[in-house]
Amino acid sequence: MPSSQARSRARDRNNVLNRPEFMSLNQPSHREHSAGEGRAGGPRRPVLRQQSQQDDIAGRGSRDSTDGSQAADGGPKEGSRWPEQDCMQLNPTFRGIAINSLLAIDISLSKRLGMCVGSHGPGAPLRSMVTLLALTGHALPWIFGTLICLWRSNTLAGQEVLVNLLLALILDLMTVAGMQKLIKRRGPWDFPPGFLDYIAMDMYSFPAAHASRAVMVSKFLLNHLVLAVPLRILLYLWAFLVGVSRVLLGKHHISDVGCGFALGFLHFSLVESVWLDSATCQTLLSIGTLQWTPLV
Repeated sequence: MPSSQARSRARDRNNVLNRPEFMSLNQPSHREHSAGEGRAGGPRRPVLRQQSQQDDIAGRGSRDSTDGSQAADGGPKEGSRWPEQDCMQLNPTFRGIAINSLLAIDISLSKRLGMCVGSHGPGAPLRSMVTLLALTGHALPWIFGTLICLWRSNTLAGQEVLVNLLLALILDLMTVAGMQKLIKRRGPWDFPPGFLDYIAMDMYSFPAAHASRAVMVSKFLLNHLVLAVPLRILLYLWAFLVGVSRVLLGKHHISDVGCGFALGFLHFSLVESVWLDSATCQTLLSIGTLQWTPLV
């Protein structure tokens, strides 16, 4: 009898499943143990595994140490985040829905109206004429043309008008370039800007520089030149067609052209409110040509 007990103890010691790291395999699962105790009517005691407890304690300790280090460094805590930061906005406002819908309509219509974009589009035969029409609203022809007219002008009234027109063109160029650089909106077809666009700093879509310049110049000429009614109608029509040509070429959205029209009218109103008189214009011309008289 003692020899059989000694052999059973030796067998138990040699059994691999009796080692401490494999003790959890010999124990019944939590569900079976709870069901057995429920049938037996005894108290239910959850069986916790030693290894899982150690893993949970180690993981909790590492998370606590990480949170502590972030709090010490001044970083954000996980518990300090709002629930709205981790979820989608399922209930957008009516204003947001309206703005997104208008932007989608604007992009869709602008792409459909870009008929002169490619060489095989429906407006390919008119591409050269539309490009020439858009070139009439570029900054370089108007600035150089104003400088040439100012150089050849001999009257004080003409020089006064041309100096104010030159300042209005420079104001329009710098304002539109600054807004485009700040907003950085691409065109409907996302074409890279050309050489003339780089010179005029017209590298983005919003607002449309050609449309702003066309409205400002047309209002300026209509206000300071005596023109017949057909010429006045042609000036209005020219300003409108310059803006439309940029949409047909795929350079701007419809909203870009509309904002360009409004910005050109604002530039005209600003130049009219700070109009420079003839004496100031002559002083600027003398400084620009380095022909001012020294003070005595």
